[in-house]
Amino acid sequence: MLIDDKIFLGVSTHPEYLALKYGNRHGLVTGATGTGKTVTLQVMAEGFSAAGVPVFAADIKGDLSGVAKMGAAQGWQTQRATDIGFTDFKDDIFPVIFWDLFGRQGHPIRATISEMGALLLSRMLELNDTQEGVLNIAFKLADDEGLLLLDLKDLRALLVDIQERAKEISTRYGNVTTASIGSIQRALLVLEQQGAENFFGERALDIADLMRTDRDGRGFISILAADELMRAPRLYATFLLWMLSELFEELPEVGDPDKPKLVFFFDEAHLLFDDAPKVLIDKVEQVVRLVRSKGVGVYFVTQNPVDIPETVLAQLSNRVQHALRAYTPREQKAVRVAAETFRPNPEFSTEEVITQLGIGEALVSVLEDKGIPSVVGRTLIRPPSAQVGPLLPEERRSIVANSPVAGLYDTVVDRESAFETLAKKARDRQLAEERQQQDDELRKAERTYQDDKPRRSSTRQTPAEAAMNSLARTVANRLGSALVRGILGGLKRGR
Repeated sequence: MLIDDKIFLGVSTHPEYLALKYGNRHGLVTGATGTGKTVTLQVMAEGFSAAGVPVFAADIKGDLSGVAKMGAAQGWQTQRATDIGFTDFKDDIFPVIFWDLFGRQGHPIRATISEMGALLLSRMLELNDTQEGVLNIAFKLADDEGLLLLDLKDLRALLVDIQERAKEISTRYGNVTTASIGSIQRALLVLEQQGAENFFGERALDIADLMRTDRDGRGFISILAADELMRAPRLYATFLLWMLSELFEELPEVGDPDKPKLVFFFDEAHLLFDDAPKVLIDKVEQVVRLVRSKGVGVYFVTQNPVDIPETVLAQLSNRVQHALRAYTPREQKAVRVAAETFRPNPEFSTEEVITQLGIGEALVSVLEDKGIPSVVGRTLIRPPSAQVGPLLPEERRSIVANSPVAGLYDTVVDRESAFETLAKKARDRQLAEERQQQDDELRKAERTYQDDKPRRSSTRQTPAEAAMNSLARTVANRLGSALVRGILGGLKRGR
C-alpha cells in the first residue's frame, strides 16, 4: 500500500493518499479533542520524512516527541493495520531535532531585532501609526550610525538615546515625542514578560538547519516544544511571522516541485488567531498564499475549521476532518461550514457523518490529478510507525545532546552591539563633562587666589608661592588621572 510519490493516510472504500507533488498546496487537520488529530499529524509527518521532506511541527502537549523512538507495535496499532489491510506496516523511527524558544526542552531558537525589522516588530507590539513611525526612525538611525540591534537591551538603549537627542533627531528624521518612546518601551516590557529575552539575540536561527536530511535521505522532523510558548501569544505570533517571512525571503522560487522542500505543521492553530490583530491575519494570509511557490507546505491543526480566518482557510487544499461535536448553535454552524468545504460524496451526508466519526476516523479530501479535490471519503487513519506518545525527559535530553545542531545554538553570543556602543558614548560624555567642571573649578580657584593675594610691585614668585602652585598642580593632575582611570576601567569592562 506504500507508494513512492505519495503518503498513505488510511483507507475509506479505497486507500487514501496525499500526492507529494501537491504537498505544498497547504492543508488543514481538524477535530474535537481526543478524536485523533495528533496521531494524524504524526502519520503525515512520518510520511513526509520518509519521502525525504524535512518537517517542522509545533508540539503543544509533547505527544509528538515519540516520533523519535522506535514503535513498540502496541495492540491498537497492529489491530488498526489489520483492519485496513495495511500489510506493509512495521515499527520505525525517524530523525528528530528538538527546539525550544526557552532552551529547556530543545535547542534555543533566536532572531535578532535587526532581522525582525521595524514593520514586523511594530505590528507585534500593536503600535499605532505614530509609534510605528518612531520605531522606523530608530531602525533608520541605527543603520545610519552603524549600531547593531541584536537583542532587547540594544533596542531599549537606542530608544533612550533617541529621547536624549530628540531635538536633533526630530530635525533630521521627523518628530519624536517622549510619549511615543514611552509607549514603545511599555510594549517591549509586555513582550519581555512573555519570554522575549530568550528569543531575541544570537546565534540567530539559520533556516537551512530546518531543512536537513539524514544519511538515509530521510527528512529531519524539527519539533518545537510549544507547551509553554502557547501561553505567550504575542511571542508565538512574532516567532511564527518571522519564521514564515524568513522562509519566503530566503528560499528561491521553485514553482511546483515533485515534493515540498519543507512542510510546516502548527498544532492548536486557533491559539495563533485568537484575538489576533487584523494585521497579523493579513500577514499570515499573504505568506501562506505566496510561500507555496517556494516549495513550502503549511498545515494547520486545530479543533474547528471556524478557528481559521476565511482568507487563510481558502488557501488550504488538503483536508482531514475528524469528529466534531454539535451541542450548541455555534457548533452546529461549524459542522455545516466544515461539510460545505468538502467535495460531496453521494454515498453519505457529510454533515451527518462529521458528528458520527469514531476515534481515528476522519473525512479525507486531498488534491488529485490536475489539482482537483478528491471526493470526500470516510477514512480509518493508518497507525503511526514510531512510538505514539511523549518521550521520557532523559530520552529527549539524549537526542538533543546528539543532534546535528548540538552546540550551534546552545550558548548565547553577546557581542558588542548598540547597547555597548551607546554606553561608551554616554561614559565619554560624562568624562568630558567632569573634566570641563574640573577645569572651571580650577580657573575659578586661580582667579580667587589672584584677587586675594597682596599686591606687590614684583611679578616674581616667592619660594612659598612657587611651592604652593606646584602642589596645586600636582593634586589637580592626580585627581584628573584617577577619574580617567576609573572611567576607562569601566569602558574596558563594558566592552
